[in-house]
Amino acid sequence: MNKKNLRKKTLIAYAASAPALILIASIVVFPIIYTLYISLTNMNTYHWFNYEIIGLKNYQRALTVFDSGFFSALLTTILWTVVNIVIQLIIAFVVANLLNSPLLKHQKRLYETILMFPWAMPGYVSILLWKTGMFNTQFGLLNNWVQKLGLEPQRWLSSDISAFLCCTVVNLWLALPFMIMIMDGGLKSIDKCLYESATIDGAGKLKQAMVVTIPCLKPIIGPSVVITIFTTFKTFDVIYLMVLQTGAQTGAHIQTIITYAYENAFITNNYGYSSAISIIIFIMLIAFSVVTSRRKNDDA
Repeated sequence: MNKKNLRKKTLIAYAASAPALILIASIVVFPIIYTLYISLTNMNTYHWFNYEIIGLKNYQRALTVFDSGFFSALLTTILWTVVNIVIQLIIAFVVANLLNSPLLKHQKRLYETILMFPWAMPGYVSILLWKTGMFNTQFGLLNNWVQKLGLEPQRWLSSDISAFLCCTVVNLWLALPFMIMIMDGGLKSIDKCLYESATIDGAGKLKQAMVVTIPCLKPIIGPSVVITIFTTFKTFDVIYLMVLQTGAQTGAHIQTIITYAYENAFITNNYGYSSAISIIIFIMLIAFSVVTSRRKNDDA
């Protein structure tokens, strides 16, 4: 193929992909660049049209002023992510093994369908159902059970610790079906001969899980775990709707890095600082993506 034909085919390829590239640039690249630009300004309610370039002062405030709330929100976000991921993996592993048990051979499809309900329902609806139907102080199901036991009703969402636990329960309700589905598919793909060999070698159920099941599941659930880490780190709707929704605050003040950026943008109207927080979050996620990609390549 001569250079003329190669150049022609290259131009045709770029022309064919131009609409998609323009769309990606307009809805992905431009907002990132514009957010980066705003993060270098003092744009807020008082400087909406006459804002000025202030350089890296917004970043300096976030990363060096320890009482700004950024680091506490970041630590809360890390704790939130770790707790949710660990519990999801444990519960999903147990439930997926139960679904593959011979005892549930005929009821398996029924249970799988039921487990998909939380994932199929809109998140907004599920969250508000949990907030009003389960954790409501006066009418919630939990307090009805508590009162039947002769105990005082609790304000489940009024303190930071109890609200954090309640939000974790709701997030698990929403996220577990996906992880269970991945685990279930991974268990089905494991060669049964491996278990037979382990049984012949005298390995019990626990030993088989450690030497056969978990090693075989790692390459299958690895990508789903990375995706879940991203989505859990960026969780906004659960925490905001449960405890921080404007006009429906519960008394708790759980602040993750996403709700912290939202509060600075739309509550205090400090758009420059909020944009800086957004860029920091973006850099952190990109860095995590690069690290996980390198580890995946090294393992391969």
